[in-house]
Amino acid sequence: MTGIDHTGGTTMASDDTTLRILSTSDVAGIDITLSDVVSVVEQAYLTLAEGKSDNPRKLTVKPEDGHSVAYAMLGRDGVRGVVAVKTSYKYGLHEDRDKQHYYTTLTLYDDETGLPVAMLDCGRVGALRTPAVSALLARELAVPDARSALVIGTGTQGRLALPFLLTTLPDLERLMLFGTHPDGIQAVREQLHTYFPDRELEIVTDLRAAAGDADIVLATAGPNTPASVESDWLKPAALSVLIGYGIAASTLHRADRVIATSAAQMRVTGVDMADENGELREVHAEFPDVLAGRAEGRTDAGQRIFAYNSGLVVTDIALGHRFAQLAIAQGLGTAVPLWK
Repeated sequence: MTGIDHTGGTTMASDDTTLRILSTSDVAGIDITLSDVVSVVEQAYLTLAEGKSDNPRKLTVKPEDGHSVAYAMLGRDGVRGVVAVKTSYKYGLHEDRDKQHYYTTLTLYDDETGLPVAMLDCGRVGALRTPAVSALLARELAVPDARSALVIGTGTQGRLALPFLLTTLPDLERLMLFGTHPDGIQAVREQLHTYFPDRELEIVTDLRAAAGDADIVLATAGPNTPASVESDWLKPAALSVLIGYGIAASTLHRADRVIATSAAQMRVTGVDMADENGELREVHAEFPDVLAGRAEGRTDAGQRIFAYNSGLVVTDIALGHRFAQLAIAQGLGTAVPLWK
């Protein structure tokens, strides 16, 4: 059975016993533009703000020694008519990057037909979704004449940060990167030149000076990074966006305004940004409401803003469903009689 979803694409629902599996290589082979990703993610936020989607708080499991972390997220996209479950497991958090293990999957169900759609490796979805969200945060919250950006970290989230920023803020002129892994630095350079071959990357070693020059600071580094940008290093009207690590708690506690993709998730996953009393700042507005015009983002050009970018499963659902649409159009994936 083939259905038509609410966005005009074809779903992958087939029957009540079969699940189509999209492997890492299947997903990697799908062509999608950065602007398409930004559009899908933005629409997912708007749908949530309009009350048409559900995004419950994620469940977290982490042992006392912190060697691993696991998340489970359930959600529903009311416009696409899709329910999904995402799981995420990372092992070896205290090890070097090449010794860590990370597995994440997304299972989609058609909420119009009641049939399974697909299960896919969610690695590429997350690798695209997160920098797209950061780019939307920058578009909405950065000072209006922003011309410079600093990315801290060269891992998965750092490598596409600048191409996505240039997609939403094409007038950026100075593109800075602070990283400690030569291979990662090269990967960031290659990704930038793939999407914007005429733009140059500036590798910085004086983090304090670079932070003082940046209108936008994106902290995407891993937990072992030596980087820790303090609030007083930043320009008065700077936007700092926390995705991973690389900025100190002072950037949150001394900000003029705090915006989060989800205040509830920030209280769960942002505990490392707590003050000496174990407290986090209150969030002034949630980003889906800012995008929808229901709440204010930047209210003054001189404000220093802190933005917390935590993944919302509705964005994974929307982007994962978009990948599923493109995959079925190309005949990708393997049908498994899972419930037969």
